[in-house]
Amino acid sequence: MTATCKAAVIVGYGQPLIVTDVEIPALEPGGVLVEVEAATLCGTDVHFWQHGEDLLGPDKLPYIPGHETCGRIVEINGSRTDNLGAPLAPGDRIIGAYPYCGHCFYCTVSQQPTMCTWGFRYGRERSDQYPFLLGGCAEMHYYPPGCDLIRVPETVSSELAASAACALRTVMHGFERLGALNGYETVVVQGAGPVGLYAAAVAQTRGANRVLVVGAPAARLSVATRWGADDVLDLDAMPSAADRHQWVLSETHGRGADVVIQCATSAAVPEGVNFLRPGGRYLAIGGGGHDPGIPTVALHKQITYSSLFMAEGRHFYEAIRFLDSQHGRFPFQEMITGRYKLSDLTDALEAMAAYREVKPVVLPA
Repeated sequence: MTATCKAAVIVGYGQPLIVTDVEIPALEPGGVLVEVEAATLCGTDVHFWQHGEDLLGPDKLPYIPGHETCGRIVEINGSRTDNLGAPLAPGDRIIGAYPYCGHCFYCTVSQQPTMCTWGFRYGRERSDQYPFLLGGCAEMHYYPPGCDLIRVPETVSSELAASAACALRTVMHGFERLGALNGYETVVVQGAGPVGLYAAAVAQTRGANRVLVVGAPAARLSVATRWGADDVLDLDAMPSAADRHQWVLSETHGRGADVVIQCATSAAVPEGVNFLRPGGRYLAIGGGGHDPGIPTVALHKQITYSSLFMAEGRHFYEAIRFLDSQHGRFPFQEMITGRYKLSDLTDALEAMAAYREVKPVVLPA
């Protein structure tokens, strides 16, 4: 008989999820099967669930959501090592990067594997086709050959390690693209969700003079304050873009921000560019939203604009190291605001969509 495990499956976009049995795959050489300990949800999971007809198409149904997963190894076909070259064995707790082919132009020539022609991402691959278990909202998760595996230290909970597998690793990639921060620079973070909160924390550890967070709702901003943000601006309390611009100017001696990091939506780009001082730097992390266009004023401000797509194995590792080394400084656990069973996943997605959660976690066991 074919072995199966329970998984929460999206069978229709915007429809309630079902919990059903999904086949456990026969492992390829180098394939790894883990028992999921925690899977955290991301705004992308909500976005695809709500708008997948346009973003993914009907050919992706059914699929298991969840691309932020931490699990404990139960089976390895052959031998595998972690990203530091240490052998892995059943019982080890890991997160896994996305697999890339290692042979295409982007993997070998341009050294930009996140743009890999043949790579794929977890949380949006069909659950009725091999290898079935490529989403975190299940009892088991499959990691194929070609993906980097990162060991999780005991100091980092499975819930936070899961969040590192998307929100924080993306921030680490972003700061690599941004470059070094100078000790005189004021950083404005647009967005107070998980990505924005992590960006504000990393900016503090990278030497920024001041870190300001612009976002909503108030509960998320209160987390940013407890995490050390120098000041916050509530979008709900200040709906005027002109007033927000004046607030940034008042916080930066009338010049504007040295660095702006967009962690919300592409719709925030024009306002964020306006926040910048002449010669400043803009980093766009958040996706979704309408085509923002670039304000004409940006063409004459000598700004540097950077963007990114996903992350590589080293960024996953840097994310875990950040949680490990900084847990005494930042109360990271405050980000986890709700815990759900597989059978409650529809409720979790709805709560995330309504901004009632910062980072909900799904606990399959």
